[in-house]
Amino acid sequence: MIFLMDLQMMLLDVIYFILHPRTKPIDGELVLITGSGGGLGRLFAQEFTKHGAEVVLWDVDSSSNEQTAKLVREMGGTAHTYTVDVTSREDVYRNAELVRKDLGRDVTMLVNNAGVVAGQRMLECDDELIERTMKVNCHAHFWTVKAFLPQMKAQNHGHIVTIASVLGLFSTACVEDYCASKFAAVGFHESLAHELLAEEVEGVKTTLVCPYIVDTGMFEGCKIEEVELILSPLEPQYCVEHAMNAILIDQPLVCIPRLAYLPVLSRLLPWESNVVAYRFMGSDKCMYPFIDTKQ
Repeated sequence: MIFLMDLQMMLLDVIYFILHPRTKPIDGELVLITGSGGGLGRLFAQEFTKHGAEVVLWDVDSSSNEQTAKLVREMGGTAHTYTVDVTSREDVYRNAELVRKDLGRDVTMLVNNAGVVAGQRMLECDDELIERTMKVNCHAHFWTVKAFLPQMKAQNHGHIVTIASVLGLFSTACVEDYCASKFAAVGFHESLAHELLAEEVEGVKTTLVCPYIVDTGMFEGCKIEEVELILSPLEPQYCVEHAMNAILIDQPLVCIPRLAYLPVLSRLLPWESNVVAYRFMGSDKCMYPFIDTKQ
């Protein structure tokens, strides 16, 4: 059954690629990536560099960010590093102006990638950690988009990429802060996409990326035993390559892997049906080992 559903998803992808066969060139684009100091952010910097883009790297950790820049430059690319706390709108706006001043041009592609998780049960978690998750995973998107979208609209050229999560489409236990922040990021992105379409800003594209759990260490220990053979944590490179494919064809939404579309459809079912399915797969308690590991 799962194989047939995966086959169906693949056929839908094939149809989409037939209708949208071209990948757009991005050589010369100025791509700003938040959370570029490691994990997916570093890999995105390298992938955009492979396609000839110039990258602006924003991270709160200057040391790891410089390491990403070093890797980009070793590939023959151009990287500009800035130490930025994306939870501070003042810091975001100030550095956005600094980027324009330093480089003499506007950012044309924005990748909101920075993300954190508290890793504690809500009732045992410090309020500050919960607030930090919301600020990094959601609030920061408002500040970065407000900083760079006006220029994209003025030029009718740009691309906003939101790195969300399947946990922004459906939820599980013990990660209330993360699920809430990712649901918010998805809602923010979709509303923004609708706004651009309503205003007929055809040159500014949007892509919402919702990967399954990625093996970056963020959710170390998490696993859904009953489906682990067919849905194990994603290799970071695999995730980024599939996200890049979606970005290059201006695909509005991509869930990685294709099987991740299924839980989205399951939301159409009664709540009790989802509870039964969660318990059968073990996904209702999949975060328990992760919480224990963090502690």
